[in-house]
Amino acid sequence: MTPVHVNTDISVSRGYSEYLIDSERDLEVTFRFRENCDVFVRIKDCRNLRIRAFADAGVRAAILFWNDSASELNADESYEVMQDASLTVAYCECNEGGTKRRTNAVLRQSGAYALVSSASLVNTSKHYDMMVINDAPHTDGEMKNYAVVLKEGRLMIDAVGKIIKGAYGSTSHQTSRAMSFEEGQKTTILPELLIDENDVQASHAMSIGRIDEDILYYMMSRGMNMQQCTSLISAGYLMPVTEVIENDELKEKLRGELERKMADLCSM
Repeated sequence: MTPVHVNTDISVSRGYSEYLIDSERDLEVTFRFRENCDVFVRIKDCRNLRIRAFADAGVRAAILFWNDSASELNADESYEVMQDASLTVAYCECNEGGTKRRTNAVLRQSGAYALVSSASLVNTSKHYDMMVINDAPHTDGEMKNYAVVLKEGRLMIDAVGKIIKGAYGSTSHQTSRAMSFEEGQKTTILPELLIDENDVQASHAMSIGRIDEDILYYMMSRGMNMQQCTSLISAGYLMPVTEVIENDELKEKLRGELERKMADLCSM
């Protein structure tokens, strides 16, 4: 795993690579995706993080940010996707620290695709402002956000899909779902579509609610306590975020780590 302690411009190599962001100072990191690649970024410590990323024409790239920070993370991110390129940006937020994240993904040329996805176990404050902009014809933007909000947790998601005038034949779709187990948490999701073109497809789906009591009753009748039920259901709800990286060894490692995090946070 390559450590990142200072402002860095990274030209990502083909295949799989890992980076560790661990710094007491504010950082600006630029990723340039010129070949097909999968990138795993573990955030150990950084108060203010600025990410810039560019996916060249025809490239398939995926980047997974794994937030381990115990302090608040303030992230400002922008992504640009060129002709016939595909970029997946995913976040796993199952840490104890709060997060303020602003994400802006722009589909610059025809055939570009971007997916912005998040999986969050929220027992503190998480605030996400996300925007995917179709800036050219025949582009496809997607957002998928899943969260489990624990007692005292506060989640805010402002998800905006924007298709500009002239970006005909484009699509913009988003799904945001938040689940809770008890009262005391606060969740706000604002799905928005800003459409300035007629020949497009756009949709949003959003749900906020508590887990079905019958499911909890069934699991507890089989000998599980509330903590075990919460941890198991949360892990299954959020685990798909690990699938964005095509590395089986990493996926298995992250699944185990996520399950341990679930057990720790759900016991608080």
